[in-house]
Amino acid sequence: MNAVRRGLGNGVVQAFLVIVGLVWMTPLAGLFLSSLRSAEDTAKGGWWTVFSSPGQLSFDNYSELLGNAGITTAFWNTVLISVPTTLLVVVIAALAGYAFAWLDFPGREAIFLVVVALLVVPVQIGLLPVAKLFGQLGLFGTIPGVVLFHVAYGLPFAVFLLRNYFSEIPKEMLEAARMDGGSEWRIFTRLVLPVGRPAIASLAIFQFLWVWNDMLVALLFADSASQPLTVELQSQIRQFGSNIDVLAPGAFVSLVVPVVVFFAFQKHFVQGVMAGSVK
Repeated sequence: MNAVRRGLGNGVVQAFLVIVGLVWMTPLAGLFLSSLRSAEDTAKGGWWTVFSSPGQLSFDNYSELLGNAGITTAFWNTVLISVPTTLLVVVIAALAGYAFAWLDFPGREAIFLVVVALLVVPVQIGLLPVAKLFGQLGLFGTIPGVVLFHVAYGLPFAVFLLRNYFSEIPKEMLEAARMDGGSEWRIFTRLVLPVGRPAIASLAIFQFLWVWNDMLVALLFADSASQPLTVELQSQIRQFGSNIDVLAPGAFVSLVVPVVVFFAFQKHFVQGVMAGSVK
């Protein structure tokens, strides 16, 4: 009887998860199907009509998308903003997290408290002062300026996260490595980084998704030549309004890249979450 109950319980949970997954994937599937339909077909009915009239589906919209200079340039701008920002935040936060966790230096606790305090500073507060500073430095309206802003506001949380994770590494492991003659750099690269890989992967995913989907910072700091995909799509909606044959595939491309990144690093993400919950 207990085995039957457990089987029924597992079946109900699995069925519920399948339903949740289908509901979560429905907007993505609808957007993809919409991106394969012409503007005329879209005006006549919803995307679900493709099941009764599959002849609507075509990749012509993606050919138009590749020929749209604004969209393609914005896509590569998004890559040039998201990838360097993620790498810089992860590298700097890993180094700082290890230093705050295991290195003794004057003012360590006070500096870490300042880092934690920066977590409560809203992004909106720094927009105008930083924009003025970037204007004086010649960084306003450039991709490096957008990257620097994202790095600056991503580091407090990243340092806080990795410092707390690294501090849970057994002290005996580090002491044994030092007794064997290992330098701090060797201990960091050969011991701390492999142990902290789940947390680092989780941080990288969160940082990449946040920057890739950002519009507020890019809307203010990027000019027309450096604006990412989110701003370009918003601009084309305002300019043309009904060009769904370009906007739908552009929106799908903008959405599918974070989804692919998430599922590619899903294993490490789950490990990081589970490790954090146990510790």
